Amino acid sequence: MSDVRLGTDVLLASGRLSGARVGIVCNHASIDLGFRHIVDRLASEGRGKNGGGRHGAGSLTLGAIFGPQHGFGSDVQDNMVETPHRDDRSRGVPIYSLYSETREPTAEMLKGLDVLVIDLQDIGARIYTYIYTMANCLRAAARHGVPVVVCDRPNPIGGAIEGASLVPGYESFVGQFPIPMRHGMTIGELARLFNEAFEIRAPLEVMAMEGWRRTMYADSTGLPWVMPSPNMPTLETAVVYPGTVLFEGTQLSEGRGTTRPFELVGAPWIDAGRFADAMNTLGLPGVYCRPAAFEPTFQKHAQQPCGGCQLHVTDRELFRPVITGVALIGTFRQQSPARFAWRQPPYEYEHDKLPIDILAGSNELRRQIEAEVPLAEISTGWREDEEAFARLSAPYRLY
Repeated sequence: MSDVRLGTDVLLASGRLSGARVGIVCNHASIDLGFRHIVDRLASEGRGKNGGGRHGAGSLTLGAIFGPQHGFGSDVQDNMVETPHRDDRSRGVPIYSLYSETREPTAEMLKGLDVLVIDLQDIGARIYTYIYTMANCLRAAARHGVPVVVCDRPNPIGGAIEGASLVPGYESFVGQFPIPMRHGMTIGELARLFNEAFEIRAPLEVMAMEGWRRTMYADSTGLPWVMPSPNMPTLETAVVYPGTVLFEGTQLSEGRGTTRPFELVGAPWIDAGRFADAMNTLGLPGVYCRPAAFEPTFQKHAQQPCGGCQLHVTDRELFRPVITGVALIGTFRQQSPARFAWRQPPYEYEHDKLPIDILAGSNELRRQIEAEVPLAEISTGWREDEEAFARLSAPYRLY
């Protein structure tokens, strides 16, 4: 059993939604300890003890469902593929896609709602888009006067902070605010930060968890792991993701199209043994790079044998995913400078700036890799941003 009580549990026990017409922002991972989905729980609350209509005619009414990137069912495998709006026929409510022609709820979508509830599982990295779906919902709520309740969930990779903060001018749908790549906050804490420090000013309430500690990883919470998005299959993926997601800004494979995305990295022109030896010689803390060959079934280098490595995290407390991701890219570049290339736009609705720059939050990291700046100098250069963010975020922490 879990000692962690989710924000959804606290919310539904509070009676806060009694009599309200509710919109819910969620996806397939919005479940509780017993694998019950938040939509089913809301529908059950709506029927009430004495029963009720299929729309929820009891203590609350389910008015609309909103889904983030990959869709409400997270059934769209690839990234940067929009999902359509549709109807939930069994519940008689619309399902609006917030990764479509709009990434922000419209006035028509919010019409008639008394409250908008957000229950999404973040994974602890600045570029994971669910936190910006939440920010966009807060903006719409502020504009249209709809109260928002964010139900908090664990940060599955704990509370450590790593990386440079995004620089103004590099905002995108994978980075709207000046926060580090590994931010160390829960989604509820981020809601408070976005709403107050970055002045969205929506009518916001955060339902805090009970029993969660900032040192916890997902597998110490006792809660079930449901992959938050199609290429986030395991906690091990989430642990390395804040670093290897940078591969999306290159022509190297980040392992999409394999069973270990973001843990496997490589390219067709790389010798796996030579590459892994070079990485392990760096002595990066808490990680071992095992030589690996793989063949992606889709995305970059589909149906082509790739050489590279699989990341094996041997000590989570020592492991630093962001600088490890930088080291991997730099080593690939050094081993085959003629074949290495940065990915070109467009990427996540950005048509001008290089994808690596919007992922990194500025052009500085790309320039450092190209200049072969030592890893220690790169990571030391992040320290001021990390410390500044720790100070900025402190008033908004709940745990």
